[in-house]
Amino acid sequence: MENIIANLNKAFESRIRLGIMSILMVNDSVDFNTMKDLLELTDGNLASHIKALEGLEYIQSSKQFIGRKPNTRFLITELGRKSFRDHLNALENLIR
Repeated sequence: MENIIANLNKAFESRIRLGIMSILMVNDSVDFNTMKDLLELTDGNLASHIKALEGLEYIQSSKQFIGRKPNTRFLITELGRKSFRDHLNALENLIR
């Protein structure tokens, strides 16, 4: 018998990481404050999940200044897009 959960990606078990990836799948990029507001998270909570996804090379960040304020934006990498699609496909197969 086939292991029906073998293709689920452990990186996306967290609802927060699932949310981050879902937001980035449909947006070119999203800044830190927008992501924090959409997911209703604290700075530290979002930062720790972002760090984990960056470590896996699923997302990348770019930092710039707008006026005198720092601005960090995130975008999904091709590896991240493929990994997330594979995870969603595994979830669909699990449901069937």
